[in-house]
Order: sequence, then C-alpha cells, then structure tokens
Amino acid sequence: MEQYIQPFIEGTEEVFRDLCNTEVVAGRAYFVSKDEFETIWDLSGIIGLSGEAHGAVAISLKEEAAFKLTNILTGMEFTSVEREVTDMLGEIVNIITGNVKNVFEKKHRIKISMPSIIKGKAHTIVWPSEKARIICIPFKIFGDQEFCLSVAVEQVK
Repeated sequence: MEQYIQPFIEGTEEVFRDLCNTEVVAGRAYFVSKDEFETIWDLSGIIGLSGEAHGAVAISLKEEAAFKLTNILTGMEFTSVEREVTDMLGEIVNIITGNVKNVFEKKHRIKISMPSIIKGKAHTIVWPSEKARIICIPFKIFGDQEFCLSVAVEQVK
C-alpha cells in the first residue's frame, strides 16, 4: 500500500507548500468501508480516474479551512461558500491528482476527469468502483485543523 499512497502524500504536501504557502502534515492512512463513508466534512472536491486504473480521488475539509485557503490564494476574505471557494478546492484536487497521474503513467495510462464539488455538512460520497478499497489519508493544516485525501483506485485487467 505504501508505494501507492506515498505519491499522494508527497503530491499533497507539495501542492499546499508551493501553491498555498501552507505546510500540511500527513497522518496515518487507513481504510474506510464504502458503507461507512459518510463524511464529517463540509466540502469535497472529487476527480474520477479512468483508463488502465480507475476510481476517484477526493479531498474533503471543513468550511473554515476552505475559507482560509481561499483567503491565502486570492487575498480576499471569505465567510461563505462562494464560487472562488469551490474553484480553489477543485483546482487543488486537480493539481494533486494530475501530479500523481504523472508518477503512475510510467506503469499505467490514466485519464482524469474534471473536478466536481460536493457541499453540505456530513455529505456522502458515492464511490464509482465496487472493488476498490477507499484509503483515507488525514492531514493537519493550520496547526489545529484537518482535511482528508481519500483515494479509491483499482487496476483494470
């Protein structure tokens, strides 16, 4: 599992450091059951994967963290979920997934979809693959806040 998860961890750390000028710290990755995947988050940005491997990548966070990230990127103050906030989340998940796609393309041809955003407290993500296991990588941000990068990918035979 480590060889597949490490590029997502490194890609996430790089995007937040370079794009958002913000350090994040990865926690211990764990598996989540599809039946139990009801989030505690307010927003999720999701990208689908297709080709020789398929599944999805999602980044989920609370509104407070999303507002702070958008403030950093735009220099504007946000206190509600506006277009700039959802665009920021879509761009972050897009860059993370695109960077990881480049790492995996040495072995698999993969295409990524446009990002989709889900908003709403305690929303549920319905994952596209029945067989792929969902791996949640928790991250600490801004010292006391968290977000989760969830990955469900399976190789097509």
